Amino acid sequence: MPKIRRRDVSKWIKSVAQSYGMRVGEIGYLFCDDEKILEVNREFLQHDYYTDIITFDYCDDDTINGDLVISLDTVRTNAEQFGKDYEEELHRVIIHGILHLCGIDDKGPGEREKMEAAENKALAMR
Repeated sequence: MPKIRRRDVSKWIKSVAQSYGMRVGEIGYLFCDDEKILEVNREFLQHDYYTDIITFDYCDDDTINGDLVISLDTVRTNAEQFGKDYEEELHRVIIHGILHLCGIDDKGPGEREKMEAAENKALAMR
């Protein structure tokens, strides 16, 4: 289990969600290894590749609800690859999932840049 200050992270997530006009409902977290996230990716999304996070969106109007499946293996690999601190990268991945629940996408043209800007803004709020 990663070292996360649950109370601090909860407050941070609420602040980020509020900045998008959203409230926080129920958010579930599953921290796993690469093999588990690959299994989830194949089973639920029919994707055959590793990833750092999969977000399942159960939002209702202005309340964010969802499950975040996070591969700690990939988070660690990405932190090393990008020269980032592991904890910083983990927080980036967590907020990435929360931003998806707030309605921000990263798959279409120009959306990745918007997501990165939103991640940086949210990380500055920590």
